[in-house]
Parts: sequence; structure tokens; C-alpha cells
Amino acid sequence: MNNNSDVMYRLLVQSVVDYAIYMLKPDGTVANWNAGAQRAKGYTPDEIVGKNFALFYSEDDRKNGAPQRGLSVATAVGRFETEGWRYRKDGSAFWAHVVIDAIRDDFGELLGFAKITRDCTIQQEQQRKQQEQEQRFRLLVEGVTDYAIYMLDLDGNVENWNAGAQRAKGYVAEEIVGQNFSRFYSAQDRKDHIPEKNLSTAFKTGRFEDEGWRYRKDGSAFWAHVIIDAIRDDSRKLIGYAKITRDCTEQRELQRKQQEYEKTFRLLVEGVTDYAIYMLDLQGRVVNWNAGAQRAKGYVSDEIVGQHFSVFYGSQERLANTPEANLGIALKTGRFEDEGWRYRKDGSAFWAHVVIDAIHNEDGKMIGFAKITRDITERRENEQQLLRARDLAQAQSAKMSELSGFLDTIISNIPSCVIVEDAISREILMVNEKAEQLFGVSKSLIMHKRPHECMSAELSDYFNSLSDIALRSEGIHSREQLLLTAGGDRILHTRATTISGKDMRQNYVMLIVEDVTDQREADARIHHMAHHDNLTSLPNRILFRQKLSEALRQDHQHHALSATLCLDLDNFKNVNDALGHQIGDELLRVVAKRLRSVLRDHDTLARIGGDEFAIVLPNINNAQEAAVVAQRLIEGIRPPINVEGHNLSVGLSVGIALTSQVTNTPEHMLRCADMALYEAKRNGRNRFEHFTMEMDDVARSRRVIENDLRDAITGRQLKLYYQPITNEEGIIGYEALMRWHHPVKGLIMPNDFIPIAEETGLIHMLGAYALYEACREAQSWGTEQSVSVNLSPLQFKNSSLVSVVEGALRESGLAAHRLEVEITESVLLDDTLGNIRTLQSLKAIGVQIALDDFGTGYSSLSYLRSFPFDKIKIDKSFINDMGDSREAMAIIRAITGMSRSLDIQITAEGVESSEQFMKLREEGCTLFQGYYFGRPQPSELRLKQLE
Repeated sequence: MNNNSDVMYRLLVQSVVDYAIYMLKPDGTVANWNAGAQRAKGYTPDEIVGKNFALFYSEDDRKNGAPQRGLSVATAVGRFETEGWRYRKDGSAFWAHVVIDAIRDDFGELLGFAKITRDCTIQQEQQRKQQEQEQRFRLLVEGVTDYAIYMLDLDGNVENWNAGAQRAKGYVAEEIVGQNFSRFYSAQDRKDHIPEKNLSTAFKTGRFEDEGWRYRKDGSAFWAHVIIDAIRDDSRKLIGYAKITRDCTEQRELQRKQQEYEKTFRLLVEGVTDYAIYMLDLQGRVVNWNAGAQRAKGYVSDEIVGQHFSVFYGSQERLANTPEANLGIALKTGRFEDEGWRYRKDGSAFWAHVVIDAIHNEDGKMIGFAKITRDITERRENEQQLLRARDLAQAQSAKMSELSGFLDTIISNIPSCVIVEDAISREILMVNEKAEQLFGVSKSLIMHKRPHECMSAELSDYFNSLSDIALRSEGIHSREQLLLTAGGDRILHTRATTISGKDMRQNYVMLIVEDVTDQREADARIHHMAHHDNLTSLPNRILFRQKLSEALRQDHQHHALSATLCLDLDNFKNVNDALGHQIGDELLRVVAKRLRSVLRDHDTLARIGGDEFAIVLPNINNAQEAAVVAQRLIEGIRPPINVEGHNLSVGLSVGIALTSQVTNTPEHMLRCADMALYEAKRNGRNRFEHFTMEMDDVARSRRVIENDLRDAITGRQLKLYYQPITNEEGIIGYEALMRWHHPVKGLIMPNDFIPIAEETGLIHMLGAYALYEACREAQSWGTEQSVSVNLSPLQFKNSSLVSVVEGALRESGLAAHRLEVEITESVLLDDTLGNIRTLQSLKAIGVQIALDDFGTGYSSLSYLRSFPFDKIKIDKSFINDMGDSREAMAIIRAITGMSRSLDIQITAEGVESSEQFMKLREEGCTLFQGYYFGRPQPSELRLKQLE
């Protein structure tokens, strides 16, 4: 029975193909060999049985005694288990999981070892890719500066900290990691256990999302949008929380101001009771409803909102599609205005004066209609009574005396001013009490006088001109004008018509006068609020677009020239962040006044965004005239502005587009001016630039490159090339230079994509990739040669730069002294103290620091005093000119002499000939780089060069 079991077990082991299972003798000699072993390692039993199992290890492992250590451990403790590289018969490597068990007899005597090996190459590769993906994700999160992103443990303690968190909350990682996240809440919130409740919500539902006040290290508050996600492992066990916070203070302030503006506008409209004012959507459905509408039509808001406005028309008008026709006129011409019968909720009719205006958004898109209805039934009835009384007087001349008294009664009670003149003599025959109030004199001083005898010349001319028009043509004629009355300056709306006598001749002129001052002032306020910026009272984007459209029409009609300017304040955000929005708002008001003072009366200045302004300069002679205005604007802003004791200095960048340059639409003009503004800011700010067609081409090209660059980062299209750095004995290191192998455009050089990466923030990911890749490849060289990596000035704005360098060294295993970082003088121009601290941190971990392009800046020598550089690189422009320029040679000689005094190494960059090399060596240069010694090459070619 035992023999059969042994046979079956041996056959089972022999048939296993996924595991190499075999026995070793006590000295490590292979005793047997199964099918899985042959499949995994390539040896047949005849080839391997009797050989030592160390054959499967690398030469280094065998030298280090790794095979024998495994047997020793198994002998001592019974089992040895590990993972590592093993080698097949053909020399190929595979990642193996290995178990060695010691086999002993009943007396404890060692008989040998059972060895099981499994090929785990695929699993190991998957694990490596997972680790790389996690590393890229970590670098991405750490590079984000607009969002605070960090992890919390189960108790709410901070586990990590990205650059966005430091920027938003003021803590560096060392201060906050390990602290509880409740310190970002107010004392009252902590007392109410709000942080714990938020974590509880995330635990129960998977996510907590809210907005509220949070607090920075310095105690200042900011309005935050917060997301807390519960993080669980594959078994759904809670392992912590991911927290994302964004500073929304500025957006909240803008939203608050917009809400205040809308509330003021809404209260103004809702408070009007004499007019029904409401909005219709594009289909004619009622969107909102004011108190005047409820009073006029009897519906409350809940009954009418969502209903079609045709409910206010009669059935015959609805059958004739009159409501839709009226909307069509408003849509086509911008306004529909008429008078007619409308109907209330209770079915009663009233005579209405109706205005329907088409409403467009800032982009010119039609979004609905504004409808204003006024109940003028009383006025119409008064006019009808006058007309009926007139007809009655004409038909029954015998009763004229009685009717005259009747007319006097009617006219006296009319709320409008009524004047009746003799058509021939212009003598005033009838007035009512309203006329006395208007002119400030009694009826007795008006009756039987001509207008110029009882009122001012201005009023007399006004009424006489209307009477003349009424006598010349039939119908009702109206005019509205601002006039000086007894009550001051008032806007009078007057309708004039003639009254015929028995002989059918025009014997009388009747004037009905209404004081519409209050109504027009309310209209003006509403119009102004809809078209002007609430903070500066400048035109807003809507009015600016109208003014720009008008200027473009004038240009087209008269072959004239106009300019559009886009303006942006430099450093305004710093004022807002440091001193608050109240100071920022007052600064904007002063800036608006200064800008306005530079312009002509017919120029338009508008505020179109936070610190963005736009100007239309119509009817200019040439581009130089626009440039002069732009320079005056810049100079007008330059003097410091005192706001509440703070002397504030801001600059101004200006972009100019002319109508002769571009397709003449408002949108295109603004876009072109904005591109010119971008160019002005890119070229140093506090200046102006004219739009050119090349800017449009460049903008499109840059957008394409930016999109492709994002794909290149994830698609591993970026590659490092290495250019040798030599001394007299040979190559001592390499400079890593990035190249982009585009799948369509081919090789793209750094000058064409690094600036775009800097502008879009991608430079942080590119820089991290270059550091990690350069360190990894340098470690693989097997030499002590150094590798040099260029750092962008923008990388120094990322507080995690030192951590990235440390991570690259740690992951690659490269010694810190073999890594050299090159910086340009611009790093020390911006935030000098902060950047020097970063350089000191890099130097503290052993990294070498080189100052690149030395001699081209204004303060090169002062930088050597600011920081002890390990190396300076003479700019290649001096090397190029050294044969023809005594000045270039003198500068080189001065730099080499200075370097000897300061004990700083000098690298001559751009050496292309033996003559240059010999001359530079004579001058004391010790390190050289250039095409004479070798062009930049991919890593694989560099390795061949080493061989």
C-alpha cells in the first residue's frame, strides 16, 4: 500500500507543470527533476541531475554565497523562503518565488532538501507597474497647488501634505503631519464636534461634501469647498480618509456681490406696483411675477408662473395667434409696443399699454423676453369721455352751455394736465387743476392767454410746436421732453389732437400732459443696473459689447479705424490676498478713475472681470495713436495709490487689436486683444503689445503642443539624451537633456515645449520625470560619473522640490554627490531668500549645485556671494565669440581667474573645435562640454560609448 502511495505521489509531482519541484542532496546536488522544473528552467533531467542547484543563480549571487545561505537557513529552521532572479538554461532571467524545506529521517538525520520554485515574472512586472503608477499619481498630487489634497488616518490625523495644502493653509508638512485635522475648524465647530460628525458622515455614506469657513496657520479664515472620501481596502475595511479642500473665498465674494446686485434689482422690480413687470421664456411662458403684475392681473405667482402669457389675451386674439405674432416682432426688431384689451384672472378686461423687449445674455444669445404692462384703462376712459363729450358738443350745439359745465367737471377730475386752445388765436380756452400745479399759477392767470403770455419761453415753444403738428396732420401726436416747471425739472409726455366744430373745421387743439419723471427715472435706474458694473459704475460686458458693435458698424460704414484694448492689472491678486477684498475693491475704483481720465469722452472703458478692463477707441487715425493711449494708461497707473493708509503699486498690461487686422466681430476683436494682452504679460508685464496674425498661429500651435505634451508625459514619448562633460583625462559626467519623440512631428527640441510646460504647470511633472529618470540611468552605468539635470525657475515655486530630489536619489540608489542640478540666474531674481533656502537644503543632502549661463546676467558676481556654488558654467556665447572678440576673451579670463580665487570649478560650455579647447585650457578651464567632445545621445548609445 505504501509503495503504491509513493508511486502515485511521485507521478503527481512529475506531472505538475506550473511549479518546479525537485529534491536536493545535502550538498545541493540535484537528485530528481519534474516536468514543471524542465518547463521553468529549460534543462532536461539528463542535463541537470547531479549538478549543483547554484547553477540557477547569477554569478554575483554565487560569489556572495546566496545558494549555500538558503540551504543553511533551511537546515537550521526547517524552511527557507525568498523571491529573486533565477536563470534558465538559455541564460534568460525570471523572477522566482522559492521554498526550500529540509528533509530528515525519523532520527533527525538530514536526508536532503525539497525545493519548489514558481515563475512569478508576470506578477512581479504587474507589481512594478502598479508601484510606478502610484509614484506618478503621488507626484501629480504633490504638484497640485490649487487644491489641498491629503490623507487622514482613522482618527482624523494628517498623514501627508501636498503643495496645495501648504499654500491654502500655511502649514509645512513637518508642522501638520500627525496633527488632527480639526485644527482647521473654528473653536465653536470643534466644541460642537463638527470635524468628528463630518468624518462620521464620510464613514457611513462614503463621502462628505460641504462648504464653510476654515482657518489657516496664521488664524485667517477662508471659505472652503471640502470633500472627504472614505478609503477602503479590497476587503471593504476602512483604512483612512482622502480629503480635498479648495479655497473658494474669492468666488464666494463674487457670488455674494452678484446676489446683492440681483437682490437690489429684484426688490426694485418687485416693489413697483403701478407696472406689471415679468419675464417670459423663449416659448412665451411666464418665468417670474412682481407685485404690480399681481395687482394688475389678479394672479398670484404660484398660479401663473409656467403658464403661457396668451392667457391675458381674448379668445379671438388667441385664435388669431396674436400673442405669438407680438413675440415674433420683439424677436425680430428687439421691441414690441402696443395698446389693447387684456384680461384679468376674474375675466374682467382692462386697457393696457404693453412693451415686450427681447433679452440677450452677455454672449448675445437670446434668452427670453421682458414684459411691462400698465393698466391705462382710466386714462383711456378719460380720453374717451373727452371724445364723447366733444362729439356731444358738436351734435347738440344748443346744449353747449350745459355740456361745457359737464366738460369742466370731467376735465377737473382728470389726473393729467389738460389744455384746450383756440386753433386760430392760440388763446387758452380751458385748463384743469393739474395745469395750475404744473405752471405754478392759478387758472385765472392762464385762461384766455396765449402760451407765451402765461408760461416760460421753453414751455411755450414746446406746446406751440405740438399744436402746430396736430393742426398739420390728423391723429394723436406725442412728444416727451425734459422741461423746467414750477416743480423743477420734469419730464413731460404730451399728446396733442384737434377738435372739429360744426363746420368740420379744426377749431380747437387739445393737449393732455403727463409728468412721467418718476417713471423714466425708474426705467433709467433699471437700465443702468443692467448695463453697468456695480463696483466702479463703468459699463459692464453687455454694454461694452454694444459699444464695440456700434464702433465696428461705424468703421464699416465710414471706412474708419478703431481699436480694442484688453487690460489686466499686474499683482492685483497679491493685494487681495494680503489686504482683503475691501481694500481690493477700493483700489479697483481708484484705478477705474485713473484709466477714465486718460481717455476721450467718446471712448468706452468697461470692467469685464475681477481686475480686467476693456476699452474701445473709435475713430482713430493709426496704430500709433492706440499705442500712445496704451502707454498713457500704463503711466497713469504707475504712481502708488493710497488706500486706507496702504501705498499700493500695481502695474498694467495692455493688448491692442485694430479693426483693420481682424474679422470685425466683437467676439473676435476681444479674442485678438486678449491674445495681445497675453503676449504683453509673457514679455514681462507692465507693457503693451499689438495683435499680430502670428499670435493667432502661435496660440493655436501652443494649444496643440500643450495637448500633445500631456499625452507625451503619460505615453512615455519623452526621453533623456546625455552630453559628455570632460576634463583632460576623460569623461567625468554627463548633462541630461530632454527630447520629445512625437509620433507625428518627430523629434521636438526643448525650446519648443519647455516654455509651454512652464506656463501650464506641466513643468513640475516634466522636472520630476527628468530627475527620476536621470538618477535611475546614472545608477545603471556602474561608474562614478556624475549626471547633471537642469531645473526650471518655476520648479522652485513647488515646496516639494527637495522631496522630489530626495525621492529620485532614494528610489534609484544614486549617491547624492553624483547628482548635479543646474540653475540660471533667474532663480535668484524671484523670491531670492526662499530659493536660496531651497538650494541650501539640496546642498545639505550632498547634491552639487551649478550656476548655468554665467556672465549673461546683470548681477552674476553678486550671486556668487549669495550662495556657495560648486560649479559655474561659462555661457557658450562667450566661447563662440572668443576668437573674434577681445571683450569675450577678457570676460573668460576674468571668470577663470575669479574661479581660482574662490575655488569654484569652471565648465566651458559650447566647445566646438580643438583651437577653442586648447585656448580655454591655457586660460585655466578644467571642465569642457560641447560638440567637439560629443553630441547629446540616448542612454543606449552612451552605454556603447562607455564600452
